[in-house]
Amino acid sequence: MANLALILFAPWFAILTWCYWKFPKSHVVNASRRRFDIVAILIALVASGLAMRWAYSFDWKDAGPLWPQVVATLSAYKAFLIVMIVAFWIRGKRFSQKPPSAAGN
Repeated sequence: MANLALILFAPWFAILTWCYWKFPKSHVVNASRRRFDIVAILIALVASGLAMRWAYSFDWKDAGPLWPQVVATLSAYKAFLIVMIVAFWIRGKRFSQKPPSAAGN
């Protein structure tokens, strides 16, 4: 049952991963960027799994059967988003195309 949070959020993680992979179109797409993207996605998945396990490991005896899943799901989602947002920002700094200079005018 501890992996239920990750299983339930897998479709949403897939949508967010697809959006991260495809956008923005203005960035340079080369092998270096693809490696960066793959590493960022893997780190996000690992961080999400670790956050889920960490939240699920608390003593939930007085909370009822639903709250461990809710907190684990929210923790997994937050960890995934934080990693993806940081990776998106770093990718923007590293791989954005420079506008052409107006030296000819």
